[in-house]
Amino acid sequence: MTNHASLSRLLCSYDADLDTRPAVGLHVEISQNDAEQPIHRHRKGQLVLALHGSVTCEVPQGMWMVPPQHGVWIPGGMPHSNRATENARICFLFIEPAAARMPEQCCTLAISALLRELILHLAAAGEAGSARVEALLLELLVTAPVEQLYLPVSDHAKIRRMARCLTKDPSDRTSLAQWAQRLAMSERSLARLVTQETGLTFGRWRQQLHILVALRQLSEGATVQQVAGNLGYDSVTAFITMFKKALGQPPGRYFAGLK
Repeated sequence: MTNHASLSRLLCSYDADLDTRPAVGLHVEISQNDAEQPIHRHRKGQLVLALHGSVTCEVPQGMWMVPPQHGVWIPGGMPHSNRATENARICFLFIEPAAARMPEQCCTLAISALLRELILHLAAAGEAGSARVEALLLELLVTAPVEQLYLPVSDHAKIRRMARCLTKDPSDRTSLAQWAQRLAMSERSLARLVTQETGLTFGRWRQQLHILVALRQLSEGATVQQVAGNLGYDSVTAFITMFKKALGQPPGRYFAGLK
C-alpha cells in the first residue's frame, strides 16, 4: 500500500490497528516540504524504515534518526512522533503484539537485504499479502541484531531544545559554556544535566548525533569531504578519525560491510 501524502494526513486516512493481520506494510512518499506526524500511539508495534531521505522518531527517552540498512522499532502503546525530510520515502511495518517476540523497548535494528525486500513486498501487496511471506518476515525480524544507533534524549525541556537545534544544524559548534549561557545555567550544572539525562558527556552526545547524520548523508551519496564540511569538522581526517573511533571502521569500509 502506497500513500503519496503528508505524515499528518496519513493519521486521518489510515489506522493500522483496524487491521488484524500479523504484519501490515505501508509505503509513504513525502512529496512536498518536511512533514511531521504528531505524537500518537497505537496498539501495534511499528518498524520505521527510511528508503530515501531522513526520518527522525521521537519517544519519551530518545531521538532516533533512522540510519541506512536499519529500522527503528517502536513497541505498541509507546507515544511517539515521526518527522521526515522533503521527498523522503518511508516504509512502515505494523506488527500485532502477539505475532512476534519483539523488543519491549525502542531500539535500532539492523535490516538485512532479504528482510527489507520482504517488507517492501508486503507493503506493495496490501490486503493481497501472503500469510507465508508474513510468517517468514516475522521469523527473520525477531533475529535482527539490535544496534546502539540512536541519540538519547530525555523529557527535560533544555535537553530537547539542544537536540532539536543540533538536529536542525549539525554543524553548530556552540560550546558547552555557550549553551549554558543560552539556557541560563552554569556550565557545570549543564554538564551534569546532560550526563544525568542522557548517560553521555556533552561532547560524546553531540558526536553520537554526528554519527547518525553522517550515516544518513553518506548513504544518500554525499562524499566524505562533503559530510565532514556539513558537520563542521576542520578537516576530513578529523571526521574519519571520529567515525572510526565510534564505529570501528572508516566510512568506506563500514558501508562496504553493509552490502
